[in-house]
Amino acid sequence: MNSCNNGMYFQVRRKELYLWVIRTPSGPSALFHIQNVHTKDELKLTGNCLKGSRPMLSFDASFDEDPHMQVVKELLTQVMGTPQNHPKSKPFVDHVFSFNSFDGRIWFRNYQVIDKTDQEDKENPLNLVEIGPRFCMQLVKIFEGSMSGRTLYKNPGFLTKSKARKMNAEKSKYAERTSKKRSRKEYEKQAEYEEDELNEIFQE
Repeated sequence: MNSCNNGMYFQVRRKELYLWVIRTPSGPSALFHIQNVHTKDELKLTGNCLKGSRPMLSFDASFDEDPHMQVVKELLTQVMGTPQNHPKSKPFVDHVFSFNSFDGRIWFRNYQVIDKTDQEDKENPLNLVEIGPRFCMQLVKIFEGSMSGRTLYKNPGFLTKSKARKMNAEKSKYAERTSKKRSRKEYEKQAEYEEDELNEIFQE
C-alpha cells in the first residue's frame, strides 16, 4: 500500500464474497456484499475495449439523494476513475462503467462505446454494447477509517445467508404450526354430526 491513495480488496467469508473500497490511509472505506456475478464468457457478451483505456463512470440520480450514497459515489469515483493528466492514461475513452441503484443494491455494468458517425445512422451516433462482467453490490457498512474505525453507516436491510436461512426456517415452522391448527379446526367442523331425534327418547 506504499504511495497508494485508493484500493479494492476482495474478501471471502463463509463462501460469501465481499468487497472493500478503501481510501488510504485515513479513510473512509465501504464494505459491500457481492452477488450475482456473471462473466463475459458465461453470458457470451460481444463487447470489447482497448487495454489501458480510460473508463467513463455513470451514476444514476439516486446517488445524489442520500448522504451515504454520496459517500459511496465519491469512493467509487476515486477508486475506479482515472486521475486527470495521469502519465499512464490513454487520451481516449471507449467504455463506460455504469452504476445503478435499485432494490437496495448497486448494479454494475461495463459497456463498450461504439462510434457510428461514419455510418448512415446519424440520429444515434454512439451505441453501447455490454462487455461484462456484471454483478450487484449490497452496501453493508461505511467506516470512518481505512477498513476500521467508527461506523458511519450500517445498512439495516442487509442479511447474511446464515441469518436469512434462520429466518426462513423460523417462518416455515410458524407456517407449519398455523397450517396444523387450521387443519385441526377444519377436521373438527367436518366431524360435527347432526342431532338424532331418537336420542331424546330415553332421557326421561
